[in-house]
Amino acid sequence: MGPAGATTLELSSSDRLNVMPLFHIHSLMAILSSLTAGGSVVFGSNPDLSDFFECMEEFRPSWYTASPTIHQFILGQAAWNQNIVARCPLRFIRSASSAFPPKVMAKLESVFRAPVIESYAMTEASHQISSNPLPPGKWKVGSVGVAAALEVGIMDDSGNLLPHDNTGEIAIRGANVMEGYENNPTANKEAFTNGWLRTGDQGHLDTDGYLFVTGRLKEIINRGGEKVSPRDVDEVIMEHPAVAQVATFAILHPVLGEDVECLLL
Repeated sequence: MGPAGATTLELSSSDRLNVMPLFHIHSLMAILSSLTAGGSVVFGSNPDLSDFFECMEEFRPSWYTASPTIHQFILGQAAWNQNIVARCPLRFIRSASSAFPPKVMAKLESVFRAPVIESYAMTEASHQISSNPLPPGKWKVGSVGVAAALEVGIMDDSGNLLPHDNTGEIAIRGANVMEGYENNPTANKEAFTNGWLRTGDQGHLDTDGYLFVTGRLKEIINRGGEKVSPRDVDEVIMEHPAVAQVATFAILHPVLGEDVECLLL
């Protein structure tokens, strides 16, 4: 994120961040964004985030950022901490690191009464690639927003950039994108095409420049020639009120080659 993240999230010296675990680039870049804007950062004392709401009440952060898994943990504790949520309003909440189920996002917004901003990021891009804007900016269901301080393109298998609304591999380039993997020419040859870093993620850009991530290329299930995105299946199943979490994956099939399997909680 860095300066670009501070701009995207409209951070200022009055903002205070409550961070996720520090071993992850997600949290490290969030800290840099806050400090770049002259803001402050709160570190919880318990790695399992069991003191999250205590930190909220004591330090009154204006926002926090986390992965979907951590958001779900916080939601699980929110029912016993509604008084703190009411006394300590957040300006916004940010999510990154993996796909955020729409059902969970809606519940998080409802519980905290704050906008939830989903971003798309990866370590090789110094974290942030795209982000949804804060209100009153335009937000599109299923999108991870618009490019943040770099270029985003969609490539076919041959490395050609595709026009809007065509699905392919998401590729990026810009000053915050790494120059290459150290001492690994094979990986660099596979990852870079004409100066673009191929992310390994599948998606498309609409005519407004909003990015939609539809899956991870290595995770796409080939069911008898029909390509199935695990994320699409996950999102449909998560709509059921009895489902808290779901993981969709491929299993071997004697006729189809691969079939779809789901693990539900």
